Amino acid sequence: MQITLENRPHAEIETEALVTYVFEESSPIQGRVAEIDKASGGLLQRLAGSGEITGKTLEFTLIHGPAGIKATRLLLVGAGKKEQFNSATIRKIAGAALRYLKARSVKRFAFLAREGDASQESAQAFAEGTITADFETDKYKTDKKNGKNVEAAALAGYSASEKSAAEKGLAQGGIIAEAQNFTRDLVNEPSNKLTPRILAEKAEAMAKSAGLSVDILDEKRIAEMKMGALLSVAQGSVEPPRMMVITYTPVNAKAGAPVIGLVGKAVTFDTGGISIKPADGMEKMKYDMAGGATMLGVMRALAALKPGVKVICVVPSTENMPGGKAQKPGDIQTSMSGKTIEVLNTDAEGRLILADGVHYAKQLGATHLIDAATLTGAIVVALANVNVGVFGTNQAFTDKLLASAKAAGEKMWPMPMDDDYREFIKGSFADIQNIGSGKGGGAITGAMFIREFAGDTPWIHLDIAGTAWNDDAKPWLAKGPTGVALRTLVHLVMSY
Repeated sequence: MQITLENRPHAEIETEALVTYVFEESSPIQGRVAEIDKASGGLLQRLAGSGEITGKTLEFTLIHGPAGIKATRLLLVGAGKKEQFNSATIRKIAGAALRYLKARSVKRFAFLAREGDASQESAQAFAEGTITADFETDKYKTDKKNGKNVEAAALAGYSASEKSAAEKGLAQGGIIAEAQNFTRDLVNEPSNKLTPRILAEKAEAMAKSAGLSVDILDEKRIAEMKMGALLSVAQGSVEPPRMMVITYTPVNAKAGAPVIGLVGKAVTFDTGGISIKPADGMEKMKYDMAGGATMLGVMRALAALKPGVKVICVVPSTENMPGGKAQKPGDIQTSMSGKTIEVLNTDAEGRLILADGVHYAKQLGATHLIDAATLTGAIVVALANVNVGVFGTNQAFTDKLLASAKAAGEKMWPMPMDDDYREFIKGSFADIQNIGSGKGGGAITGAMFIREFAGDTPWIHLDIAGTAWNDDAKPWLAKGPTGVALRTLVHLVMSY
């Protein structure tokens, strides 16, 4: 899909649909919408008067053959209350408008920014919203509803003096959205099409194409480096594990600048191992590699955006299978750091592979660590599918990430990391155990386990188990993988 900037006045734009938005207030027909209404002979005011246009969030009003403009359709989208409006709203309504029009076989449309909204942030949000909304999860369907594809979306309402900001916003938004869709495409792959080896091949191809340095550790090198926690999960599968390391190094890195370490869990299929999961819903465990896919997508975006800090991405990948050689509850494993782990539940495997991933990222020179993982069902109990759970050891670093989440329009919520919870994972026969003592707080004890391997390094854990996958389609996003946290992490790195 082509994204462009439209310089003509909105009344002169020849397109299949002109889209703009109205607010939920006593008189929703104001500003540029009032100009369109005047040209149409007061049609919009009459519709508002009859209650057909209210401005409620994602309310759609489609008018065919509107008078006074050259577009063949006019689509008004409710933007909710004006005082709550921001760039995240634009992202959502732009995406929802695209999917609404796409379902009606519209090929080209223009999105009209309202008065006062013509900023770089709005342009970026428009690009992100439309490109991510255009992504479909029908890759393996023979019937792809041919003909229902949007070919071009234009952004209008920017003056000549605002053109530079608009172009910059569209370009940056396009890079981020394409990276998010890259992540979603990986997450959507079934496990027979995406083994750890295939994921590593795709990661390597992406890195080389983007100009990033890449190192793929195979099972032999993983064993030589004594990554016992990762190997313990992998031993039950005929598929060998991989550890992917992708590095971005800025041209002019400043001395003393932080080195950001991004670590992502990539279990390409999780049966639970010997502690096997229930059959109901197990098919979704192909998305247990969403954290790793997110970090790969972040690196793809950063390669184009070129931040001023070095970023090291480490993605440990394996399957978790109940084979004859699989680890068993009660086994004791030795991690790369030397810390011993009592495996009480083989379905708590993500934290095991992250233990070696986080430690290795530190060895490679990361001074600040962030991991992302579909780690626990407990975070779904706590936060449902609305917020990402955020666990951090350094308040300033955590606050910086939460500020980026707000700016990127992603909902994240800080969770407690009190030292009291450390007792929950104290091992009886090893240094630590991989699940809590049965006193609750499963998401917290999972985070506390990973914290053991971050040590004193500023570290943040993102539990995306409830937010990495949409069970149902949203008006602005297809059913399936979301690519959650990518925009936040890109914003965070770019803020340094």
